[in-house]
Parts: sequence; C-alpha cells; structure tokens
Amino acid sequence: MKLNSVAASEGYVWIRQGIWLFKQNPLGFIALVFMYVFLAQLAILIPLAGVLVVLILTPALSVGFMTACRQAIQRERIVPTVYLVALRSPTSNEVRNRILQLGLIYSVLILILSLIASMVVDFQALIPLLTNDKNMSSVATAHAMSQLYSAVLVGGLIYVPIAMVMWFAPVLIAWENMPIGKALFASWMACWTNKGAFIIYMSIWSLFLIALPLGLGILFDAMGLGEYVSFAIAPLSMAGLTVMYCSFFATWKSCFTDNDAEVMGS
Repeated sequence: MKLNSVAASEGYVWIRQGIWLFKQNPLGFIALVFMYVFLAQLAILIPLAGVLVVLILTPALSVGFMTACRQAIQRERIVPTVYLVALRSPTSNEVRNRILQLGLIYSVLILILSLIASMVVDFQALIPLLTNDKNMSSVATAHAMSQLYSAVLVGGLIYVPIAMVMWFAPVLIAWENMPIGKALFASWMACWTNKGAFIIYMSIWSLFLIALPLGLGILFDAMGLGEYVSFAIAPLSMAGLTVMYCSFFATWKSCFTDNDAEVMGS
C-alpha cells in the first residue's frame, strides 16, 4: 500500500469517476443509499440510543458501500447485505472489533463537535425556522437565518479534521488490516497530502448539494410554488448523494496504490 500525491485537478476527476461508477449499477447504488437514509431516520426516532447506534455503525456501513463499488466495477451483483461485510469478516474477528471501536471513536468526536457547536450557536432560535413556523417575525427570521449560517460554518470547520482522520480509516482497517491508530494517521496524511484535490472536490459537492437546493428553494418561493420545491430537490439530492458516495471510492483508488485490479473510467 502506497500513499500517492495527486494534482489539485484530480478533485474534479474523482467526481467524474463517481458518475462513471454510479452508471455501472444506478439502481443498486440508489437502493443502498435509500436503505441507509431510511434506516437512519427510523433509528433517530429512538432518543440518543438510535443516534449512537447510527454513529457507531457508520465505519462499517462505509466499508460496505466501498465494497459495493468494488462489486460494481467487477460486474458483480450488489445486495443490501454488503453493508454487513465488515462485521462478518471471514478472516478474523479483529477487523470487526476494530471497526466497532472506530465507530465508538467517531461517536465521541461527533459528541465533542456537538458540544462545541452548542456553545456558539443558539439552536433554540432555529426551531421555528426548521418547523416552518408561519408566525415568525422578520426579526426572528433574520436571527434564525444568521444562526443557521453560523451552525453550518462552525460545524463544517470543526468537522474537517474529523473527516480527515475518518475518510479512509474504515477501509484501511477492513482491507489493509491496519491498527486503528495507524489507519487514522494514514487517513489524515492522505487527505493532507492531497488537500488541493480535496478542496476542489468538496467545493463542487457543496455547490451541488447545498447551494443548488437553496437556489431552487428561493426560485420556487419567488414563483409562489414553495410547497412543490421538495418534489424537485428530493430526487436531485438523492441522486447527488449517491454519486458522491460512489466518488469516495475514486478518492481511495487515487490516493492509495494497492494490488487490486479495479480500473475506473471517467
């Protein structure tokens, strides 16, 4: 396993490769993402425990989706049970234990992030905005919007180092049998070494998954069709989210050189 240094323009290539990979089995990938979103929504209905379970299982689910990407390239069938591949490793129980321990570490990091964000952002002010309260005054709406932007900014800045250590760590543990500490460090180094490509990559996805839906919402509101905007945004966001998940595999193949034979198009 060798860490590669790539050009900043590779960030755009990763997205093109994600689109190519998505087209190999669009229904299979969409089904995986839909199942994850649906089960996550059900889980968070259970206060605290449900959220904790989702966070702990996040690294395992990540390995599952990356495995599905491998299967798509090899023209193999994608089935929902691929999400469990890291938890039933045929080689050793050590991989499963490390993946679950990584999930606990991720949960603690997200808890710390939430605590820091709560010190900066007035989340109470966001409730009327998120529940679409029609009785909000213009002053309250302006305050809520400022808090929303603050939440996105603060949360995003704090999450960057978490994302860097977690980006490749699950796959390095599951596929390369790395210890947790070494996997976290290798993931950080891969992201830092290729930070130019990741900046372009994340900037493009931010425009598509955040700015574009916001722009559509403003446009529909201006046309008096605000109640219909979800019909346009929901399928667009689902497709975009699925392609983004597919492009994670492209970042892996680009940042690390291994002995696998998968070849990706663009």
